[in-house]
Amino acid sequence: MSDLSDFDDMYQEVIIDHYKNPRNSKKLSGNYDETKAHNPFCGDEIELQLIISDDGIIEQVSVTGRGCAISQSSGSLMSDSVYGKSIEEARNINLNIRSMLKDEELSDEDLDSLGDSYAIEGVKKFPVRIKCALLSWAALKDLIDKH
Repeated sequence: MSDLSDFDDMYQEVIIDHYKNPRNSKKLSGNYDETKAHNPFCGDEIELQLIISDDGIIEQVSVTGRGCAISQSSGSLMSDSVYGKSIEEARNINLNIRSMLKDEELSDEDLDSLGDSYAIEGVKKFPVRIKCALLSWAALKDLIDKH
């Protein structure tokens, strides 16, 4: 966990909690969309499953994988952030996460949309780890861009 040593303690706790107790990690059954994302540089893997209603609401989310604390906790945080949201809301949250990690200016409303996913903000201090944090978000983009 040394890569988290510079993070604010509260956010570090959120990341560690999501790493040790991942949310929405039960595989889905029935009719779902699925994608896998892999970071060949570090070996991190994410498998994302979504059930999206006919009216474009993310009704169920499953995120599983293996890898570092940042990639796995980011996947768990992402799943909490988009669960129950519309495709458009999920797309905006995804854009806001990317903007935050690029250190771009975000409105208070955009920051609020991130919920607990804001905890990965400290990753921007470690540019080499940004790909870890964005792995699940890239998988989300792949799936929602199909809708």
